[in-house]
Formats: sequence, C-alpha cells, structure tokens
Amino acid sequence: MFDRLSRVSLTTAMTVMVIVPVVATIAGVLMVSGFMFTPMLGATLMACVVVGLVTVPFSILLGRAIARRTMWEREAEAARRQLVAWISHDLRTPLAGIRAMTEALEDGVVSDPGEVAVYAKQIALEADHLSKLVDDLFQLSRITAGALNLPMHDVALADVVSDVVAASRPIASREGVELRADARAWPVVRGSEPELMRVVRNLVSNAIRHTPEGGAVAVQVDVDGPEAVVRVDDSCGGIPDDVLPQVFDVGFRGSYARNPSGAGLGLSIARGLADAHHGRIGVENHGPGCRFEVRLPLR
Repeated sequence: MFDRLSRVSLTTAMTVMVIVPVVATIAGVLMVSGFMFTPMLGATLMACVVVGLVTVPFSILLGRAIARRTMWEREAEAARRQLVAWISHDLRTPLAGIRAMTEALEDGVVSDPGEVAVYAKQIALEADHLSKLVDDLFQLSRITAGALNLPMHDVALADVVSDVVAASRPIASREGVELRADARAWPVVRGSEPELMRVVRNLVSNAIRHTPEGGAVAVQVDVDGPEAVVRVDDSCGGIPDDVLPQVFDVGFRGSYARNPSGAGLGLSIARGLADAHHGRIGVENHGPGCRFEVRLPLR
C-alpha cells in the first residue's frame, strides 16, 4: 500500500485531499437533511460546489509548484553530492602526492640534491594546484550566493585577450597546440578587468586542455551590433548535441573522449562572471571542434 502511495504524484495527492472533504461534506449534508431538497439544502450544496471549484484548481497549481520545487531540490542535492565527490577526488590526488614525496624526503629515501630539488618543485606545483582549486571554489560560492561586487570601469577587451593569450602560449606549446589570436575590432566594455581575464583564461585553458597534440586554438575579438564578442575555437572533435546544454553546469567534465580533467568549475565560473557583466556565454560545435562565445554589452 505504501509503495503504491509513494508512486502517486504530489499534485494528485493534494487534489484528492481537497476533493475528499468536499464530497464528504456534501454527503453529510444530504444525510442530515434526509435527502429532503429544501431551498436551504440547495444553497448549502451550491456553496460546497463553489468551494470545490475554487479549491481543486488551486490545489492542482499548488501541487505542481511544490512538485517542481521538490524536483529542483533533489537535483540540486544530487549535483552537490556529485560535486563534493569530484572535489574530494581532486583534493586527495595532490595531497597523496605531497604526502608521499614529503615522507620520502623525511626518511632520507631521496638525498641527492638534484632529486631533492625535483621533489621540492613537484610539491610546490601540487600545492599551487590545491590553491587554485580552493580559489575556484571560493569564487563559485560568491557567484552562486550573489555576493559578487565588481568594480566597473572601461576595459579594452582586445588587451585582455592579448594578455591571456601571451600567458597561455607556453602551456599550449608544451601540449603541442597552436594558439592564435585575432582582433577584428578593439571594443571597450564596462567591467572588471581581472574577472574578464578570468573568463577568457578559463575558456582558453579549457580549449587547450581538450585539443589534441597538433591541433589549434583560435581566439577572436569582434563587434556584433551593440555587443563585443570573444570567440574561442578549439579542435576537440566536438561535443554531442545532447550534452551541450550541460557544458556550463557545475562539475561538468565532459566525456572520456574529451579527456576530462580538472574539477569542472572553470566553465561554470566563466558563465557566472559573464552574467555579472550583463553578458552571456554559449557553446556550439564548429568546424573540427567547439566554439565558445562570450557576448558583452559595449560601453
């Protein structure tokens, strides 16, 4: 019985809860009156019908609203648990490496000065990875809480892209990826330069990470009507159409074909920061890979 009740929708349950008292009231009135149809009985029945006509649609709407909220809460809780699991994994991996290398140094397993320097450098790299992960989590928490308070001023978008591309070239070269930049226009937008740099940096680093060796990443700055546009094209091989809407979800890492890595926070942060600048961000399959596009209102 309880299993059957658990499968009944919330809307149906609330509708039944309203209909049953109304029907019971009508039945009770008829029984008390001895089924003698008097003007008073007619007025009472009419009142019961009116109450039913008002409360039943209201209960249906209320049930649907509560059901939608319940589903949203369940999905949010599932996403939170999944994110915590992914973050825990990403935290354990560098921590395990730091612990192993620290123990090796403490136990004297590694004593050669050259090897000690290599271990120290690797520990610093792992610590830097942990610091970036914590920064991403902090930034994401500010975005989701609506606590961003960005100082707005005029920003030359082409300069932002140029700085990000220059800083990303060594990483692209190490991965065997060609990184190109092209400014078809020099738009100026109102925004926070560090946060706009983070948006572009997240998109460029994501493109480099998912582009195979020998591929290319192209960054383009343009103007389209009243909007400044930044396009980042990669050579990842594309994303399935049914997965595209999930790309900016928190914790999304893509399929194994896209060589997923990282905590899956970069694109979510990029979308939140674009929204904070009254802009928007999107993705589509384009050419040999994907095109991420950021649109911001011109100054």
